[in-house]
Amino acid sequence: MAKFKRKGKGGVPEVSTASLPDIVFMLLFFFMVSTVMRETTLMIDQTLPGATEVKKMERKSLVSYINIGKPKSTLQSKYGTEPRIQLNDAFAKVHEIRDYVTAEREKMDEKERPLMTVSLKVDDKTKMGIVVDVKQELRKASALKINYSTRKVETIE
Repeated sequence: MAKFKRKGKGGVPEVSTASLPDIVFMLLFFFMVSTVMRETTLMIDQTLPGATEVKKMERKSLVSYINIGKPKSTLQSKYGTEPRIQLNDAFAKVHEIRDYVTAEREKMDEKERPLMTVSLKVDDKTKMGIVVDVKQELRKASALKINYSTRKVETIE
């Protein structure tokens, strides 16, 4: 009769790395799909004013932003220190707001156009004169839903 010999000890088998590339590509695909790139680069210094009663916007896809504040210190030599209006990635004059609102409306579906909201992100040290001018232009552009962006401040009692 023949004797059967065991080949080596019956230890723990090695971990299979055959599925590792699949997992890596699945994670890469997930992060590529779920990551949202920043839409605009802020060219102004902006500290939003505080408020106690704050509501979060439901559908941010219907919101267009107008930023107002003084240019960042690196841009002050070119643009000065007076508050400026930033539409998307460029500084703009007050009269350019109507074209901006029209272009933002054109990007939306026809059903959603009446729901468009313009959010004003105004630095807390900015004087109201420029804000009033912007609101007048928005009124001329028939953009009547206006929102003021703020930061939440806890009430002290």
